[in-house]
Amino acid sequence: MLDRITGPQITEFFKAGFEHTAWRLETRRAYGVASETEEFQAWLRGEPAEPDPQRPWLATMRALRSAGKRVERVRIIDDPPTDYQRWLLSDVADSIDAGEDIRYLARADAGLLPHAPHSDFWLFDSKTIGIFAFDGDRSLGMRLTDDPDQVLKGCQIRDAAWHFARPATVFIPL
Repeated sequence: MLDRITGPQITEFFKAGFEHTAWRLETRRAYGVASETEEFQAWLRGEPAEPDPQRPWLATMRALRSAGKRVERVRIIDDPPTDYQRWLLSDVADSIDAGEDIRYLARADAGLLPHAPHSDFWLFDSKTIGIFAFDGDRSLGMRLTDDPDQVLKGCQIRDAAWHFARPATVFIPL
């Protein structure tokens, strides 16, 4: 298997593309996601965010949790965090409430991870890996593969990152 999927296809993949677990590593300081630009710019101007519990991603996370599936991610974070990272932190509680387990790993500690990960990826059921490609901050999609060597590296990175990362609640006020 070697397929590249993009934006909406990635969200669709979550509905039937894995059986039990999805795990994400986020390595970038910012992401150029067109659907987020206006909200991010408003946040930078200090405007209050409009809560929207029906956002498609949150609805997908709730459905996955109801189906007994687990979604986890580790975000590598700078010290001090970039504006984009601070914006993600300001909204992380909604994702956690929807069912994601999100943790943070200091960029200074990212060297503890095996295979020096330089790219974001999703790992599905420890048997398929989706490796992202980027043009600047803009995602070009992810390449899905079940290559055993790539999957093994992803599993090793996941296990180490999960061990060293701290829960999002360490970074946000309760």
